[in-house]
Amino acid sequence: MAIQIVFETHAISEDNEHGIATGWHHGQLSQRGRLLAAELGARRRHDGLQAVFTSDLGRAVETARIAFGSTSIPVFADWRLRECDYGSLNSQPAVDVHRNRQRYLDTPHPGGESWRQAIARVGRVLPDLRTRWDGSRVLIVVMWRHVGRWSI
Repeated sequence: MAIQIVFETHAISEDNEHGIATGWHHGQLSQRGRLLAAELGARRRHDGLQAVFTSDLGRAVETARIAFGSTSIPVFADWRLRECDYGSLNSQPAVDVHRNRQRYLDTPHPGGESWRQAIARVGRVLPDLRTRWDGSRVLIVVMWRHVGRWSI
């Protein structure tokens, strides 16, 4: 069997609107973000989802709570789904954090992790899903702006 995974990003945070790269800080959704989270729920709550997975960071948990809190779909928070840890650059201007993205492909951000380390950490969630959710359709609320569908 396979797990069908649907990806959605967390809704817009106050930091997003102010050009801040929140990283491993919690952040919170903006007013527009809360509306978008409600739209996510309306769009996906009757989509055959058996579970929702999100990072444990506030903006992602808030997105899932607004979108699915009034449903019977279980929501699970997992720290491994956090975005890249920018270390000392967490909560700094996004233009500064992302200016040298290629530099941090394999080299960790100061006090944080590299992009490849972050991808490997997030990727470790996928095999664990089979333990309980094989044959299911699940949604993962991701921190990055890559939305799509996978089967594993």
